[in-house]
Amino acid sequence: MPTVTEGNPVRISLSLANDDYTVLVGSGLIGDTAKLISDYSGIRSRTAAIVTDSNVGPLYAATVAASLEDAGIKTVLITVPAGEASKSMEQVTEVCRAMLRAGLDRKSFLVALGGGVVGDLAGFAAAIFQRGIPCVQIPTTIVSQVDSSVGGKTGVNTPEGKNLLGAFHQPQLVLADTHTLASLPEREFNEGFAEIIKHAAIRDASLFDLVEAKDTIREHLVELVARNVAIKAAVVEEDERETTGTRALLNFGHTLGHGIEAAGGYGRFLHGEAISLGLVAATRLSVEKAGLSLADGDRIIAALETYGLPTELADDVPDDAILAAMGRDKKFEAGQIRFVLLKAIGDAFVSDSVTNADLVRTLADLRN
Repeated sequence: MPTVTEGNPVRISLSLANDDYTVLVGSGLIGDTAKLISDYSGIRSRTAAIVTDSNVGPLYAATVAASLEDAGIKTVLITVPAGEASKSMEQVTEVCRAMLRAGLDRKSFLVALGGGVVGDLAGFAAAIFQRGIPCVQIPTTIVSQVDSSVGGKTGVNTPEGKNLLGAFHQPQLVLADTHTLASLPEREFNEGFAEIIKHAAIRDASLFDLVEAKDTIREHLVELVARNVAIKAAVVEEDERETTGTRALLNFGHTLGHGIEAAGGYGRFLHGEAISLGLVAATRLSVEKAGLSLADGDRIIAALETYGLPTELADDVPDDAILAAMGRDKKFEAGQIRFVLLKAIGDAFVSDSVTNADLVRTLADLRN
């Protein structure tokens, strides 16, 4: 189990087979980026790339760069266009070439400053640049703070599906500064709760009590993020490379969710919005096939609705496109659907009983 040390910031320590690292959760961390890297990671390099996007860069890149430069670390800022379309091999290549042109080498490190898109593509760039350099994740959205920045999964999309090209590359440090969440538009703030509700559904029923108090949720962001990081970290420690099946539980709602996201064309749905639809589908299938109570199912769906997340699918996202994207997803093995269901809130398992016909019927239900 990860070690959680209360304080400001909260410190969650992961211990993996080949990597130990720390996730720090607090408000106002990015101004101390260099000190925190020195204190909590083994990075001692004097050169770094800061990879960010066109939305986050103007807000926070100067603060991060100033902290590093004041500590004697030479930096180069690399900015990619904001949006899911940047999660591509072409953009990763551009990031790596910019690092080469700036004179960075295998002794340099990379700072991924942004949401899940930046974290995934920059983490992948760090994994392949000069056969791998250290990466520090500074996530700036709820989705990235509670989920994608922790666990070492990096990668990019292809027209065939989401995250089909990538590598495991654990960060050396994660700095989850909850102050950055204040700059999120309401839609981007709310989408992060799809991943939070997923964590509550598979591992921690008591987390719903915090999530359902929406009016006061911004007063408890450090606690909220830290509790979710601890859940994700515990699962990653148990099954770092998804070989035993435990980490697959994090895919609750993602089997159909990723298919919907791909079929809608990257950019139509925010990631959390597509996952919300997947969660509704997985919840209904859990009631039907795994014994989840109607009351628990209704509670999950009501929590999604509390944050304005979609629970109905538009007719113009065709079933065949969703199912085709799902068929190329990593959650299929030899054509067999690996679908996460719930017996109860907090009790998830991987099922092989969900059929293609079940998915088609569930998609029809999502449209009503």
